[in-house]
Amino acid sequence: MQETNLYSKVIAGTMTWGSWGKQLSTTQMTDLINYCLEIGITTFDHADIYGDYENETAFGKAFVESGISRSKTQFISKCGIQMTSGRTNKVAHYQYDAAYIIWSVEQSLKKLQTDYLDVLLLHRPSPLMQPDEIAEAIQSLTTEGKVKTFGVSNFTPSQIAMVETKVPIGANQVEFSLTHDYPMYDGTFDDCIANKRMAMSWSPLGNYFRAKNKQNERIGKVLEVLKAKYNVDESQLLLAFILKHPVGIYPVVGTTTKERLKASLEAVSINLELQDWFLLLEASKGEPVP
Repeated sequence: MQETNLYSKVIAGTMTWGSWGKQLSTTQMTDLINYCLEIGITTFDHADIYGDYENETAFGKAFVESGISRSKTQFISKCGIQMTSGRTNKVAHYQYDAAYIIWSVEQSLKKLQTDYLDVLLLHRPSPLMQPDEIAEAIQSLTTEGKVKTFGVSNFTPSQIAMVETKVPIGANQVEFSLTHDYPMYDGTFDDCIANKRMAMSWSPLGNYFRAKNKQNERIGKVLEVLKAKYNVDESQLLLAFILKHPVGIYPVVGTTTKERLKASLEAVSINLELQDWFLLLEASKGEPVP
């Protein structure tokens, strides 16, 4: 199964690097890639759809200009979502036939200017996906060395079990944070632990900084106390919360701010005391554990 020590504990998410966010120039992307490597973030998370299917091209150009050896980095990408923007589809849908998966990966390789993906994820489950088709594509891509590890994103344990009747799955990337903790209870992380899958979290800070509600008010009161105790900031504590889970989560951090990237990596060394972890959980839930 997945050798998770191959990846940096914090993963740089590239979704907002291009037209969906900061619209970084090639020079700015190159500078940010170099900075990530300098501080120890070596893994970069992509998806074919990011930036209306243009982010990978921009990143690939910037990476080549960085002069960094490909062997010092890890590229994750995703496929399967067909959007109506960036392509001439009449309806948004998912596509997972063998030919499409292979074509999509080859497009990502061309855009990223690399010979292989360290991890390929199926981006979201489709009601029409067929394990045989998926397995055919993955076996071809891994045999040719174009994909090192195959995984999924946003899949339930039962969907993983269905696909895994035909092909092994080494990773699952899901939404997980203090304000979105369902993977701890719906079997997702149990499955990752039991089957040694790499668990990644997108949106690891949840909606704490985006939404004003009673849940976040409760969380904020606890964070104020813990900030002083641990001498760290709120975002670092939110990361420390998810990092304490025994699944060994790899947070995908979407910031393009250098200071926040560095702070995110520093959060790995925060060891929340057991009762402090439960204080945060209680604040999120609004009631003590049963």
